[in-house]
Amino acid sequence: MVSVAVLASHSALDVLDGAKEEGLRTIAVAKKGRDRAYREFPVVDRLIVLDDYRDILKVVDVLRAEEAVFVPNRSFAVYVGYDAIEKEFPIPIFGNRFLLRWEERTGPHNYYRLLDEGGIRRPRTFRPDEVDRPVIVKMPEARRRVERGFFVARDRDDLYKKARRLAEAGLIKLEDLEKASIEELVLGAHFNANYFYSVMRRRLELHSFDRRIQSNLDGVYRLPARDQLELDPEVQYIEVGHEPATIRESLLEKVFDIGYRFVEAARRLVPPGVIGPFTLQFIVTPELELVVYDVAPRIGGGTNVYIGIGGQYSKLYFGKPISTGKRIAIEIREAAEQGKLAEVTT
Repeated sequence: MVSVAVLASHSALDVLDGAKEEGLRTIAVAKKGRDRAYREFPVVDRLIVLDDYRDILKVVDVLRAEEAVFVPNRSFAVYVGYDAIEKEFPIPIFGNRFLLRWEERTGPHNYYRLLDEGGIRRPRTFRPDEVDRPVIVKMPEARRRVERGFFVARDRDDLYKKARRLAEAGLIKLEDLEKASIEELVLGAHFNANYFYSVMRRRLELHSFDRRIQSNLDGVYRLPARDQLELDPEVQYIEVGHEPATIRESLLEKVFDIGYRFVEAARRLVPPGVIGPFTLQFIVTPELELVVYDVAPRIGGGTNVYIGIGGQYSKLYFGKPISTGKRIAIEIREAAEQGKLAEVTT
């Protein structure tokens, strides 16, 4: 029987727990100094500890000997890199490895193209000198380049003013502004919809919703308006956790619609398209329109909130709630048993 391997970060515990529940051997590839959770929780059959995540390319023979199927997460994409994943990592990856790079907002492969191809509404984007309305600016942090820094601006002049202030504070680099993603500010309720496209069952499944917990934004929310004005803190949007959420049932029609549209768009632009989990992050406007502002073409970090309890909508497919990690393991196990692993891996 195959093993399930994952980079020990992001949503790995969900994947490992789900694989154990399905009776599959589990492998976690951790970085030294960030391996404690994978020693403490008894869901790892084999723990491989490396000096750097990218050193995973040096242990492919170990993974091959374990008949590993590798489940990608955001940390895998960021720390190992798209080129290495596509060209240097010979281990079967659950899902479409070529879709991972489409999570970016810039360059020829970006999720704006996927959304436009699917006819899915998204925020309008601008160059810095084109801004004529409130916007949210998304760009790398100055020090932690893998983290995305965000700030809100009223107009073009306010954008440049805040960018200079944040650069002086060492939070961003002004030279990154030309490559920043600048989106119109859409106000509404935020949701992450966690889907699963099953190749084995030829269907799209909606498993759960969650919302982000962000620092220090969450702390600013908790301050009375008077204190916010007096302190005038620089708001950051660093993702530090997730919480479960439900959505108005009449909106599920639209949630399914954008899910199907995304699957079809990915199939046309990045064959073989979506395999397994993906997340669409969207805003529900007061007019009850869905505006997708971010895409995760792999397992979302918010799925960890459903370890042990399962996604609320997954029960409608399986008669009991299951986590996304368990759903991945079910798909891998069924494919392996039917000799169809090549259909769910790339």
